[in-house]
Amino acid sequence: MKNKRSLWTSLIIVVLIAVISLGAVLAAGWSPKLGLDLDGGLSVVYKTKRPVSTDNLNTVVNIMNERVDALGATGATVAAQGSNEIAVQIPGAKNIQQILDTIGNTAQLYFRPALCYAEPFAVSKGEAPSTGPVPASCASASQLTATNIDITQAPSANPPYNSKLSSINPDPQFTTYPSTTPDDDQAKDTVILPNADPSTNGTGRYVLGPSQVSGTAVHSASASLVSGQWVVNLTLTSAGSTAWDELAEQQFHAIIAIDLDAQVISAPLTQPTNTSFQSFDGQVQISGNFTEAEAKNLALQLNYGSLPVGLTQLTVQTVSPSLGKSSLQAGLISGLAGLILVLLYMIFYYRLLGIVVVSGLAVTGAILWALISLLGQYGTTIDLAGIIGIIVSIGITVDSYIVYFERLKDEARAGRTVRSSVDKGFASAFRTVLAADAVSFMGAAILYLISIGPVKGFALFLGMSTVLDVFVTYFFTRPFVILLGRSKAATGAKYLGVARGLGVDSAGAR
Repeated sequence: MKNKRSLWTSLIIVVLIAVISLGAVLAAGWSPKLGLDLDGGLSVVYKTKRPVSTDNLNTVVNIMNERVDALGATGATVAAQGSNEIAVQIPGAKNIQQILDTIGNTAQLYFRPALCYAEPFAVSKGEAPSTGPVPASCASASQLTATNIDITQAPSANPPYNSKLSSINPDPQFTTYPSTTPDDDQAKDTVILPNADPSTNGTGRYVLGPSQVSGTAVHSASASLVSGQWVVNLTLTSAGSTAWDELAEQQFHAIIAIDLDAQVISAPLTQPTNTSFQSFDGQVQISGNFTEAEAKNLALQLNYGSLPVGLTQLTVQTVSPSLGKSSLQAGLISGLAGLILVLLYMIFYYRLLGIVVVSGLAVTGAILWALISLLGQYGTTIDLAGIIGIIVSIGITVDSYIVYFERLKDEARAGRTVRSSVDKGFASAFRTVLAADAVSFMGAAILYLISIGPVKGFALFLGMSTVLDVFVTYFFTRPFVILLGRSKAATGAKYLGVARGLGVDSAGAR
């Protein structure tokens, strides 16, 4: 009786786990999160503009992951491919262009002293552009120094100061120098950069000195609307705040240019309304005639760091949800058709034991649905490859039943009764099940560790289903079969009895 009670307890607990877990996720409104090939979305592959180390490539992957997460995308994957490619998949992506503008932008930010203005690039006919390093000094009359700018306070004016900034002319020596490209925009160099908004702050280009503060000095960034204009507010790190104050004091009543991806997005005068320098206390505001989207994207990029290398889009693919829906339906229909055929065969061949298979697969399916739905809340998606992994696992699960039932047949053929067979046959059958499932799990684990993309999803769900098979076999199938084998009604039934399924007559049921 004690043994029978423990069998019933095990059986009931497993059924309760299945029912309660399934009911809980349904009540919470959770369901599996579909992957890119099933739900539609964005798939893009980037290539680095120059060879990078593994550490730098991993840094890019981490930064892009943080940017994708900040966009609120669930189930997205960012993974390195080879030595210089990165694959990004975002299921359910809607605003494709905003995502592309955000995740792959280098957001390389430098704060540089403005040396002078430069005319737009031009060369005479037959003249070659100037090459080599940009000269590090400007003509004295063109220098954007505090002395030349000559700020004087004018409290009644708007703005409340006067300056000679508008009378400072560009230095003509830089006309034949082309603007510095993003790839050549290095912190330690003197550069010539175009003004992102030529209608403000002088002519079309600036000559800028080496950067003394970079985007790594930014602790956090946020976009806000100030006096009808979108700005980006920066909070600097402790070291960044010190470096910024040193630069600002050096450029007091002169210009600090903000270089973002080789463009001057803003070039404000430093504290023009002050008569003496005051510390910024780590708070800096960037204004640059931004739209709301531009300000928020810039803040997001700065929050999660600058990419250490430029990226080029190799491929951009958008997957239609309708195409994914067709793939899902085809996968489910084929899987369901195969499952029904297998179950019908199991009932025909093993009779009442076939009902155990149906019940076991129902329990496994309920628990698996709950687990996949739970994982979906943490960003794990299931794609077509994952569904194939689950379908393959059904075959592994059915194999476990066949191993057990065939062992029971061997016991019965050796002259044991059904009751004796079910009591003694499980131990040896379970060793075989464990060995088979262990091989399947190790294969799935190795595949998960070395693969990327859809293959990783296949391995994850195959491995999860394999572990679940061991659990259900021991705690559900074993007690269920033993209880049926001990029931005279179940073993001796004329058409569906356990004895018939094991190939012995009803007399062998006792």
